[in-house]
Amino acid sequence: MSRWKFVGRTAELDRLQAAVTGAEGRRGIFFAGSPGIGKSRLLREGVDALPSEEYAVWWIAASATTQAVPFGGLVQVLPVEQPQGLSPAGILRWAVDVLQQQAAGRRIVLAVDDAHLLDPPSAALVHLVARSENAFVVGTLRDGEQIPLPIRALWTDGLVAHAEVSPLPPAETARLLREILGCQVDHASSERLGRLSSGNPLLLRELVHAATNSGESSKTYGVWTWTGRLELAPNLTELIDIRINQLTPGVRTVVELVAFGEPLGLRLLYRAAEQADVETAEERGLITVAPSDRRVDVRLAHPLYGEVVRRQCPVSRTRRLQAHLAELLEGAGKRRREDLLRVAVWRLDSGTAQDPAMLVDAAGQAFARYDVPLATRLARAALDAGGGFDAAELLATILMFADRPAEALGVLDAVATDTGDEERLSRWLTVRGMVSYWGLSQHSTVEEIAKRGGDLKDHAAQARVRAFESIMRLHRLDAPTALRLAQHVLDRPAASIAARELARCAIAHLQAVQGQLCRSATAVELVQAKVASWRADMPYLQLAVELARGTRLALSGDLAGIDALVADEFADLADAGDFRLGSGYLSILRAYAARLRGRSDAALQAALGACAVLATSRVYAGLAQAERAQAAALRGDARQAAEAMAEADRIHAPSMAVLYPWLEQARAATLAAGGDVAGAAAHLHGLVDRLRVDGFAGHETLVLHDLVRLGEATAPTGPTCSDGSRRTVAQRLAELSEQVDGNLPPLLARHARAAAESSPEQLLTAADGFLDLGLALPAAEAAAEAVHLLRQRRSPQLASAGERLAVMLGCCDMVHTPALRAATPTLSDREWQVARLAALGETSRAIAEQLFLSARTVENHLQRIYTKLGVTGRAELRAALRAIPGHDGTATA
Repeated sequence: MSRWKFVGRTAELDRLQAAVTGAEGRRGIFFAGSPGIGKSRLLREGVDALPSEEYAVWWIAASATTQAVPFGGLVQVLPVEQPQGLSPAGILRWAVDVLQQQAAGRRIVLAVDDAHLLDPPSAALVHLVARSENAFVVGTLRDGEQIPLPIRALWTDGLVAHAEVSPLPPAETARLLREILGCQVDHASSERLGRLSSGNPLLLRELVHAATNSGESSKTYGVWTWTGRLELAPNLTELIDIRINQLTPGVRTVVELVAFGEPLGLRLLYRAAEQADVETAEERGLITVAPSDRRVDVRLAHPLYGEVVRRQCPVSRTRRLQAHLAELLEGAGKRRREDLLRVAVWRLDSGTAQDPAMLVDAAGQAFARYDVPLATRLARAALDAGGGFDAAELLATILMFADRPAEALGVLDAVATDTGDEERLSRWLTVRGMVSYWGLSQHSTVEEIAKRGGDLKDHAAQARVRAFESIMRLHRLDAPTALRLAQHVLDRPAASIAARELARCAIAHLQAVQGQLCRSATAVELVQAKVASWRADMPYLQLAVELARGTRLALSGDLAGIDALVADEFADLADAGDFRLGSGYLSILRAYAARLRGRSDAALQAALGACAVLATSRVYAGLAQAERAQAAALRGDARQAAEAMAEADRIHAPSMAVLYPWLEQARAATLAAGGDVAGAAAHLHGLVDRLRVDGFAGHETLVLHDLVRLGEATAPTGPTCSDGSRRTVAQRLAELSEQVDGNLPPLLARHARAAAESSPEQLLTAADGFLDLGLALPAAEAAAEAVHLLRQRRSPQLASAGERLAVMLGCCDMVHTPALRAATPTLSDREWQVARLAALGETSRAIAEQLFLSARTVENHLQRIYTKLGVTGRAELRAALRAIPGHDGTATA
């Protein structure tokens, strides 16, 4: 593993730069922080950036070895031979004079790493240098160490600044992981490693070493994923042992109890350990004590302390501590809802779990928190302990969402004869239906569940089955029947809350694809308002909620809504609990939003992350690959787009046929990226016809706009009218803009009308409208089309339009779409070289000398460039080049 790239710390580097220039009126700066937080690397990066012609830099690396030797810290700086007979003060003055002579008029910078380990004479010299003219000192200090008085006086006297180096924030931790691993990192893996390292780069490095060397990591679609299992390497253990070793038995007991029980109530901890030992552990920075609602909770000061303590604790002691914690919490009354889950885990781990009902309830709680691995453990333990049908039903459900449908089917079939009443039978039918339809893609499941559900006499039981049948029929594109069944469930007073809200999700999803976006939003809000009532019974209903809501947000172009959705509690729980269907679908939405913003790199990363997470799924895997194809096509990567589309076709499940519009749009984008624009347009026209038949007006607006982006605004679409004519794409969009809810459809229609009428002014207006919604990609495409028209007409408005286009392209990164390519001129490589130099202000003679051309040849090139760009001279050339996608940076550097 190579040396880690330096990431972040911009504010600290700026402060160091200001300190050595005297901009803050100080003579330097010292950075303090915990071990491994990155102080030394920060100091090195900041000092290495100083120009050697202006600064004479000397490094002082203090250590425990040099601490016992006078001037030991400055052995690399001062001459070996020191004058004899000088007093201590004379030696210090001599040393300062030596440094000034060696600096030869440059500014002196003493960089002192681990200044707390300086010997007294060296510390005194550093202080004296800081008081000298034209000299500065910068350094690092470790928290909790004794600081030599001359060093401490530097900031207490206001001579230098003192700053604390804080842990890396999550975004910079994730970036550091990407840099060192050289690839994208799975979002959940990044979150776990960031939490375990607490933003400490050294700990993060050791964690990554441990994960890679132990075989607990893998790459799928170029995305690095960590299993979450940690084999602590010796280096990592030694780093932590420094803090937690040499504890008294009482303090170690406190640390062990918190390691197995955190967050642990302070009052509960006082019952299990001596109060004095708890206070000692807190004073030593091993635990933290903080209020939590009406409790005061105790946690370990660092997550890795728990990993080491739990591994070092003998098995017998571990089981005794966990059983003791369970007894204490049971004795206290399990006042909080999550107390049941904690007691169940302690009982399970200590081998004292004997109540299957408690284990079933705890597994349900874990599943309601989307902690799939924990829920699986508890449900299996409940079944093994004699939990019967309830345990089997729950375990099978969890296994379904853990991508283990065959195993789930076996669990269900084992209790098939234990379905005595209709309520229990309805539960068995629905879980088995889920597993066979979505897990195993058995298409006949819908008819089977419909037949058996129709035989039920109990209205509540029948409503539960009908709600599932409604969702299944919607997913296989039997929309009329799905709607009828869902409405039937809502009309049944006996239906459970979970069944009613599942049916409402089916309606909300159908309303979204039909363009009834306001009604869809209202339906989703009603479902969410009752989440506390259905989550315990049917936690996976949240997936139906997110699919309905995500579809509406995507069709309406509501990027802020998507941002809120992927940042809410469900996203955090899904990532933390390995609920892959949830986290995978949210990653698809992240990719979609990034694509509309023109951020192709972020779009591709999110799409690849979704592909990796959903690699074993049969539900959203095809959709993830389709979004990957879209992102690759946006970047102009036709090969990867084609690969992703082929993979989407291979793995897309027929049970999710309702997703076909997204896949077929991706297929068109893939064709266009490969140069077959005519084939892409033909495919989209066919898709429009299919969507019209299905009544998916919400999707139809987006597909028609894709045709506008391919230059098809005036192309005929739809059935032939009575007079033999057909509406154009622009006319159909105008019609749909009055039927489909939201701000986006009228804007799409405006763009189409402007394109049909070849109106640069209206195209620019549409571009501004897109940009107001954050849709930088369609904004840039509309503006590029306007610039193209103005260039053809040699309009004086070209320069200002080019500037507006440049602003919109500045919101994007690498974007290559047919609309952008068609609206921009083509210059040869030699013409680009000439144009770039001319835009930089070079004369024709200078350009000729640099490119080994004659001056006349350069002038001929310039005339051809002016003609192609529609400009009259170099004054307009710079703006024209900035308006061409992919060349704004190189052209105007």
